[in-house]
Amino acid sequence: MTLRSLRFRITAWYAGLLAGSLILFGTALYLGLRSYLYRTLANSLTAEARSIGAGLLEDVGTKGPAYVTGEIGEQYDPETNARFIRVTRGDGRIFYQSGAPKNGSFDPAKISPAPGRPAGETTRIVTGAGRSPVLIADVPYVSPAGQRYWTEFGASMEPTSAVLHGLLLVLVLGMPVVVAAAIGGGYVLMRRALSPVDEITRQAERISSQNLGERLQVAKTGDELERLATALNRMLARLEDSFQHINRFSADASHELRTPLTILRGELEAVARQPGIPADLLEPVGSALEETERLAKIVDNLLAISRLDAGDVQMEVARLDLGELVVSTAEQLHLLAEEKGIAIRYRVTPSVEVQADASRLKQVVVNLFDNAIKYTGDGGRVDITVTAQEGKGLLEVADNGVGISPAALPHVFERFYRADRARSRASGGAGLGLAIVKAICAALNGEVRIVSAEGQGTCVRVELPLAEVAGGADRTPRDKGRADGAPNRVHQYTGEPGPEKREG
Repeated sequence: MTLRSLRFRITAWYAGLLAGSLILFGTALYLGLRSYLYRTLANSLTAEARSIGAGLLEDVGTKGPAYVTGEIGEQYDPETNARFIRVTRGDGRIFYQSGAPKNGSFDPAKISPAPGRPAGETTRIVTGAGRSPVLIADVPYVSPAGQRYWTEFGASMEPTSAVLHGLLLVLVLGMPVVVAAAIGGGYVLMRRALSPVDEITRQAERISSQNLGERLQVAKTGDELERLATALNRMLARLEDSFQHINRFSADASHELRTPLTILRGELEAVARQPGIPADLLEPVGSALEETERLAKIVDNLLAISRLDAGDVQMEVARLDLGELVVSTAEQLHLLAEEKGIAIRYRVTPSVEVQADASRLKQVVVNLFDNAIKYTGDGGRVDITVTAQEGKGLLEVADNGVGISPAALPHVFERFYRADRARSRASGGAGLGLAIVKAICAALNGEVRIVSAEGQGTCVRVELPLAEVAGGADRTPRDKGRADGAPNRVHQYTGEPGPEKREG
């Protein structure tokens, strides 16, 4: 899953939103619970301090201080209940102070009185008196006899801190688990929700100019994905109509141009054959005739490409040996290599049989061989390889010529495209050779690829489906050679043509 994918962004957005919401909720819960526990404990301590004043200190005058202090210790038992109680007279003398609690949660001796004597009820937190802070409620009391007292009633905040610590632990440990579960669940849900998009993408990737008649599968869900697939199918229909219109136009235009070009060529030839034609007129007539021949060839090629793209060409498909056809065709063109001193080397695996139209496949070999010779310097080398691999017959034509620049390489199969160095008009090409090769390979259910490095050479690779073996045997030509006990042959040819130049 890439960081820029819709699936990742939606999952990350909702995971972040959930994490932020949980953090805000946990913070609010923690602070709210802390405030509630503090307020509840403070109210409880204040109420206990009031009860000491109203229920016991008012009896000091009638029953005596000893009775009151005894009642405080008996009723509240501060040592057992871990409470701090201190009653101070108005003159500052301590009337009663509890001892250290049995659980050792705090030390009463370290709890100092509140500074100044507050006139009203207050609460304060004392630190440093034990394991946890101690919350103290200060409540003033005036007896019926006019005697003033200050009652301090306190308790350790250790239980409150334990509750808050437990809540914090749950939040810290639980939030990542919840967020992780949300991320995993969100990813799975988004994957299911967007799986139709992946399927549409895969189907769209398979559609090219060769199979524009195919359509995307539309799931009847009634949602945006159904509308998207329907819109894409409509777009494909419009593109198919446009391509068909262009192909029809190219075919019709090429067909209409053949007749006037034939007439023009005949007229020029008649003029050139006339006796006594001046030399200064013969040269431009010859030049015009050459351009007419070149234009006629371009028109024929355009007509062939248009018919191949439209599927109007009747292919005489037959079972043929790819290696034999390649070698025989290339050797018919050996004069082109001889003129430039180019060495031709063959490496051909025998019995690589494919289902193809012999004339069209021969046209592929001629175009590739012509290009290799044309763009290879004097004394260069052209390697022709025929082999079988993974159910396909492979033809490779490699040279060590000028090569093709990386910027031009993606466009070499386009019509009339010529790279600055490797596809110049001075070489005589019109930029249709590789376009015809690609169209023929597509019509034969094959593929063509090209690899090139500028200044190092070019390798064109043609892949065609192997012909089915009679009797249903599933053996590649390489396997067949081994089964017959004969190794794969390697044909090498350098310079002169003819069988006597082929070894092995």
